[in-house]
Amino acid sequence: MKKPTPDAVDLLDADHLAVHALFEAYRELVAMRAPAPQRRTLAEEICIELTIHARLEEELFYPAVRDALNDDELLDDAEDAHGSQREFVAQILATPADDELYDAKVAVLADYVARHVRQEREEVFNRVLASRMDLQSLGRTLAVRKEELRSVKEALREDALASALA
Repeated sequence: MKKPTPDAVDLLDADHLAVHALFEAYRELVAMRAPAPQRRTLAEEICIELTIHARLEEELFYPAVRDALNDDELLDDAEDAHGSQREFVAQILATPADDELYDAKVAVLADYVARHVRQEREEVFNRVLASRMDLQSLGRTLAVRKEELRSVKEALREDALASALA
């Protein structure tokens, strides 16, 4: 029997939890004084996961929520947060891992993402769950797009890096 695709909120929240776990693993590497290349690999994984997640929300989830809830301000705030997140990601990708501020940049990103997730869960997800949106169908669409984005991780990294150099 085929496992059902999670609904849109469950899928996006699973991403939140996965990225939180990656940030925790990064903190452990810093505490253990892991070599810069090892920290860099994990930081890049975090950046790519955040980029994929933001794309899913911006391309599919936020437009659907905007239509369903008719609340532009709520979604404008969420999209603004993604803009700041993109800047942090670009800085991390453009900074050598042995830079004295590298770990601090990752820590700032972790704090920023944690605040954004908290706000999204409390303000967006709660309203979406109370709406009549077809979250199952949207979840299936998000899952397909997520797999497409995973197949072009290097292109996503290059796009993020290019925005740091622009």
